[in-house]
Amino acid sequence: MARRSAVGRGRDTAVVEETAAPGRALAASADPWDLPERRRRGSGGGSSGGGRWGGSGGRWWVWVGRAVLWALILVILVNGIRAPFERFTADDKPSADGTASKAPKSAGFPSSAAGAFALQFANVYLNFDQKTAPAREAQLRTFLPDGADAQYGWNGVGKMQVQSVQVAGVDARDASNATVTLLARTADRWLRLAVPVYADRSGSLVVSARPALLPPPTKAQLPGDGVQERDTSLETELQPFLGTFFKEYANGNQAALSRFSNGATIAGLAKTVVFVQVKEVVAPKGPEGSRTVTATVVWQPAGGGGGELEQSYQLAMVKKGTTWLVQDIRGTTQPDAS
Repeated sequence: MARRSAVGRGRDTAVVEETAAPGRALAASADPWDLPERRRRGSGGGSSGGGRWGGSGGRWWVWVGRAVLWALILVILVNGIRAPFERFTADDKPSADGTASKAPKSAGFPSSAAGAFALQFANVYLNFDQKTAPAREAQLRTFLPDGADAQYGWNGVGKMQVQSVQVAGVDARDASNATVTLLARTADRWLRLAVPVYADRSGSLVVSARPALLPPPTKAQLPGDGVQERDTSLETELQPFLGTFFKEYANGNQAALSRFSNGATIAGLAKTVVFVQVKEVVAPKGPEGSRTVTATVVWQPAGGGGGELEQSYQLAMVKKGTTWLVQDIRGTTQPDAS
């Protein structure tokens, strides 16, 4: 130990400097996170501020690292527990309007199969003849539950025949029950028939109750708006152009049709009809370079014996220089277009 003289420092406390023995150097640093200790002795031999200083240094960073590590472990554990829980409860979560987003009760009902089943049933049910009643009875057994009336409500008298039957819709009430609505056509009227169908878990089907005749669909009234402002000058300009275009459209001449199109492929009708005339062109006012017009075309179907049909087409037209070209052609949805 060496002691420095305190002479000339007035009342300053003498500083004692210690040099560690060589054998103690390793022991003193056994804990790599411990800082060297400094001791100060005040005047009079008292001691103050002894021990380690925990306010900074390596040990402080160790505790920060441990805290971050434990936080990361907790986040991983929480997410691992929450993910499967959310999957199990996803169907019960409320939607934006506050209602639970559960699957509808009708989910799982085999609507397509039930529609086809009811269609086959109706073709037997709606056709009867007292001369062939036993044959109808045998055919109905395929569709009816055990113990049901063999003729399913028919008294065995008279005759009825439908020309066609189509499925109009399937109203599934739950996973096992639905009402299949059918439209049938007799010689002079339409019929609407509701057929109740039951489906078991294996997918087997049966007519669960007697059908019911309902009123046929009513005829809708089209809105009377139509085309408010017509561009008569454009209609006159397009009349000869569309006459040539539809003649090639009837033949299906791809090379010729390409001269009338704006790069789009137009297949044509491959001589299934003969072009007669473009009866009317309806063009609303609009932009100079593009317009959607409606054309009424008269065709003679091939093999139709001279019969004619008027049909309406919607054409998207674009103007290149001074020439109008066809961008797209399809059937029209414009009420009273021509």
